[in-house]
Amino acid sequence: MLDTLAAAGLTLAALPGSTPDGTAEAATGPQAGRELIDSALEWVATGIEITGVAIIVIGAAAATVVFLYGGLATVGWPAAFQRYRANLGRGILLGLELLVAADIIGTVAVTPSLQNLTVLALIVVIRTFLSFSLEVEIEGRWPWQRAEAEAARGYHGRETEPSHARPAPGLGHQGRGIGP
Repeated sequence: MLDTLAAAGLTLAALPGSTPDGTAEAATGPQAGRELIDSALEWVATGIEITGVAIIVIGAAAATVVFLYGGLATVGWPAAFQRYRANLGRGILLGLELLVAADIIGTVAVTPSLQNLTVLALIVVIRTFLSFSLEVEIEGRWPWQRAEAEAARGYHGRETEPSHARPAPGLGHQGRGIGP
């Protein structure tokens, strides 16, 4: 416990605006405000990065558990494998989205330069490509083809019809008992 407190004290002493003996310097003017904002944005970006990585790890673990259960107990190995790929891809996609957000925040927190923006653009392009690739793996089609596939299946934006549009059970067309 004392080691943790000592490490925390050393970390705080190393923060900008601190003197070597751990007392805070009095920062004034716009520079102090900018340093505070930069520090806060760096913490936010780090928190989002940690969350993104945790989601990927937890998603992989959960997908593996569901895969093993499905393969052993319920749907069999081939169907369980297809579900595993889809579930694993969903976890990775969500984690990647958070990592891209953290990169954007992290780049804004640093003094923007052409080099930082170029690196950010390259990271976003690579992660966007990965997201599209994973989406194709999960869904089996490009994201912009979703409407066509749903129309082919007869899906028009509602999962079920309103209850007044369905005939009563056991009755046919318009509730008259003639055909389905």
